[in-house]
Amino acid sequence: MPFGEFIPPLFKWFTQMMNIPLGDFNRGAVGQASFEWAGQRWAPNICYEDLFGDELARRFVDEITAPTVMVNVSNIGWFGNSIAIDQHLHISRMRALELGRPMVRSTNTGATVIINHRGEVTHSLPRHTRGVLVGQVEGRLEVTPYAWWAGRFGLWPLWILGIAILSIAFRAIYMPAKGQKGFKTNESK
Repeated sequence: MPFGEFIPPLFKWFTQMMNIPLGDFNRGAVGQASFEWAGQRWAPNICYEDLFGDELARRFVDEITAPTVMVNVSNIGWFGNSIAIDQHLHISRMRALELGRPMVRSTNTGATVIINHRGEVTHSLPRHTRGVLVGQVEGRLEVTPYAWWAGRFGLWPLWILGIAILSIAFRAIYMPAKGQKGFKTNESK
């Protein structure tokens, strides 16, 4: 997480200005290997790392080593009983759906749940309670189109396409072709 677990390049001035004693964090490698346990390949992420679907998708480039189950571990006690707990749960549900993998979430006070590959919560613990969540998780092998695309290309092609569409629309509205007049308003009639 930027400014949480690592400081982005060229932003040391910002953290020095905050005068918070942060260590010299470095970003970990994107697309780290999963670990194998009980016949599954488990891919952990921490806290809001599941917000970055394109980074999680990089684990799916090699289908042979792609994770079969996603795991999120979060300390979100500082959110209190706020909407952030639901927001984080919805982010995890979206990642499970996009990547076609179940996600097991373990939190200290928030949404401790098991999410299936369709993004549906199948098991959960009540919030702000201690307990053990017992449920069955079935790993998946198929790679979704999103995981294939984002794992190889990231989201940059979509950003470029979006900017191109906005540029074309801007030119069509504000820079009409030579000899044409722009949009007419009531005042120009």
